[in-house]
Amino acid sequence: MSNKISHSGIIKSIEDNCVKVQIIQTSACAACKVASHCNAAESKVKIVDVFTPETAHYQVGQEVVVWASKDVANRALLLGFGAPFLLLICVLLMALRLLDDEGLAALAALASLVPYYLALWVMKDRIQKQISFQLD
Repeated sequence: MSNKISHSGIIKSIEDNCVKVQIIQTSACAACKVASHCNAAESKVKIVDVFTPETAHYQVGQEVVVWASKDVANRALLLGFGAPFLLLICVLLMALRLLDDEGLAALAALASLVPYYLALWVMKDRIQKQISFQLD
């Protein structure tokens, strides 16, 4: 079993040390033969930034494979969904005990996400070094 998550894509632009690759992310059922008759099938076009010093090896329009290790994907999921969910639940439970008002507790829990995502944005350069894609 491979330790990589990969997608095929086409290079859309190359700037400095950044290669922008367009990938089409499809749901599992999008490849189904009856997908055109089903509302569950979907696909999304995404642009992925791949930072590499070897941009001279690539050209716009070239087909490439973008990949990341499963460890990188798990770290991204933890930062994007796991940690904020735990923060939301913890703040909600504490606010319910302290405030005895569900509406205020819900607002406090939602408000706790603002500094979290602000901190992620401030540390985006540091996170980018840890969570990055590669080209094959």
